[in-house]
Amino acid sequence: MKIEHVAIWTQDLERLKGFYIEFFGGQASDKYVNPDTGFESYFVTFTSGARLELMQMASIPAARHDPIEQGQGLTHLAFSVGSREKVDQLTERLREGGYRIVGEPRTTGDGYYESVALDPDGNRVEITI
Repeated sequence: MKIEHVAIWTQDLERLKGFYIEFFGGQASDKYVNPDTGFESYFVTFTSGARLELMQMASIPAARHDPIEQGQGLTHLAFSVGSREKVDQLTERLREGGYRIVGEPRTTGDGYYESVALDPDGNRVEITI
């Protein structure tokens, strides 16, 4: 069994799609549009086969979570990039791109080497080996 996809609501579908393509190498499907409901989405597929469904619809309210003050529920997405050097390099690319780094590269107590950045919507994205 595997997780097929994770879905994320956004208020700027094109911006969020571009982020996951540019920094994480995703490939986007054709845009799906339901003209009756105003629902629009892309599936972004990564080399591992994992997918994100990025969704937008005007009737969905803005997120009420605070990415710094974490709470119950889904907390972050994690991407494995293969090495400490790649963690460091991608973290710097994100910083240079104007994205907020909320966890500098480090080795955690359980042995992971990781950093944490916020995507354009404030979702936490963990970058690990």
